[in-house]
Amino acid sequence: MPTHDRAQVPDVPESFDLTGQAWIPVLLADGRESELSLREVFEQATRIRRLACELPTQEFALTRLLLAIAHDALDGPGDTEEWADLWEDPQALHPALPYLEEHRERFDLLHPRTPFYQCAGLRTGKDEVFPLNRIVADVPNGNPFFTARFPGVERITFAEAARWVVHAQAYDTSGIKTGVEGDPRAKAGKAYPQGPAWAGNLGGVLAEGTDLRETLLLNLVAADHWSTVHGDLPAWRRPPAGPGAADDLASRPTGPRDLYTWQSRRIRLHADHEGVHGVVLTYGDPLTPQNRFDTEPMTGWRRSPAQEKKLGRPLVYMPREADPARAAWRGLGSLIASAAPLQGPAADPAPELRPGLVHWLARLEGDEILPKGRRMRLRTFGVVYGTQQSVIDEITGDAVAFALVVLSEQDSRLGETAKTAVTDADSAVRALGDLASDLARAAGSESETPKASARDAGFGALDGPYRLWLAAIGDSDDPTALRTDWQQQTRRIVSGLADHLIAQAGDTAWEGRIVTTKKGEAWLNTDSADLWFRSRLKRALPLAFPDTPQPEPQGSGTGPSSTAPTGTPDVPDTGTASHLERATA
Repeated sequence: MPTHDRAQVPDVPESFDLTGQAWIPVLLADGRESELSLREVFEQATRIRRLACELPTQEFALTRLLLAIAHDALDGPGDTEEWADLWEDPQALHPALPYLEEHRERFDLLHPRTPFYQCAGLRTGKDEVFPLNRIVADVPNGNPFFTARFPGVERITFAEAARWVVHAQAYDTSGIKTGVEGDPRAKAGKAYPQGPAWAGNLGGVLAEGTDLRETLLLNLVAADHWSTVHGDLPAWRRPPAGPGAADDLASRPTGPRDLYTWQSRRIRLHADHEGVHGVVLTYGDPLTPQNRFDTEPMTGWRRSPAQEKKLGRPLVYMPREADPARAAWRGLGSLIASAAPLQGPAADPAPELRPGLVHWLARLEGDEILPKGRRMRLRTFGVVYGTQQSVIDEITGDAVAFALVVLSEQDSRLGETAKTAVTDADSAVRALGDLASDLARAAGSESETPKASARDAGFGALDGPYRLWLAAIGDSDDPTALRTDWQQQTRRIVSGLADHLIAQAGDTAWEGRIVTTKKGEAWLNTDSADLWFRSRLKRALPLAFPDTPQPEPQGSGTGPSSTAPTGTPDVPDTGTASHLERATA
């Protein structure tokens, strides 16, 4: 039975007002956890350390909801001057309070005509009601044994349902869904794939301040930073959604308020006085991801020659997706990438674009609204979909911290140094992986497993040191000294891992065998594998070997960069400590 008619369903509560009812989980500044209403979140923003949701992606989706409210309540900010005034005002977010009261009816989760983020009266031809695992993302479809909710979720509170509705509008999977009455796209009771919900396309990026007030303001990008269409509106200031796609999609999204609240799905909760027990969900407003960098600030972008060929367009950028195999610091290059597709009339297109949010933060630094030395923490969020994007395989969340000067567009030397240091780490870890592969070959194995395991161990060992090194960078640091320091740290760490691999190689690898290389046959054993590794490491980290001439290539190893050195002089480690001391101070 449809639930939109309260006369037919007398046991449904009158309302669940999200502006007044507690439903947003937060971590308070004193370390306590709590649930607050929308009004309380804006009233107490300085007392809230951050949101504390069930999943990282739920936190990202809810933060974007709060940003849309703030943008609309403030009708801005219009430019950096307006933003600077907000930054200095302790009550900058208080205009959201009368705003929420004005639009309170549209924030009612159970409203009979305009339920929040839902479609009233949404129903299938057979009035089917479906299990809540269609919106509860921590109940993996097909893998119920890997959840604390085994064997499924039969009922949730209104507060939790509200959170999952917001999450579904941001991250719902693709695949064939239920067709609903009144949707012209439905065929034979089915709605065919149109991709994941909007945020599922993004490798999300969020700037985090010392409290929620700062977090919201740091991500509140001024209107003059975008080609925003006049009349940018969030979902609750638009006509209530009906089945099928909206009629005005050709001119949308109109800006961040529209995009942060994009109704990717049509949803209807089924509830009684004890909570929510079922749902109907189908496709809502489609949105293609190509070239949305001028309206979507919270993701990096990569140029896609494949999409350019497919669409017949000269320049196409796609959102940079989340990669669970790479920690946030390893993706630093995408944060320090170009701010625009073309930097000049004769310039080649940039292969990747930094998130608009990062460009905005660099603008605040360049205009001296925020000091160069201010520490900035960027958090990353993402979903990895599997099986034609119809299931969620992984949900990722990470963070990386550094001084704002690293993002500077006026003097990019420190940013380029931080970016190059990641490349140094990649090269050193690649050498370590080649060593593991060589040792396996010397023992008679052709498996790639040792190489992959060594690389994982290498990046794991460098993770903490790189984060400390990056966080300690200051605006007066010398780029060459910084890179030397990092290469010396990397040499010590990777060399230690290499020593362990060699010690564990076993007698068969010590004896060795003849292997075929691109240059012919060569004798490969532990000693030669060690020599080749030391040669590769010197090429990867030249500043860590200041007194050692680069050896002439001899012999052959695995891969195009593999050479056997004439010797491996024992160069003592002389890494400086001042930079690390500053990081841990």
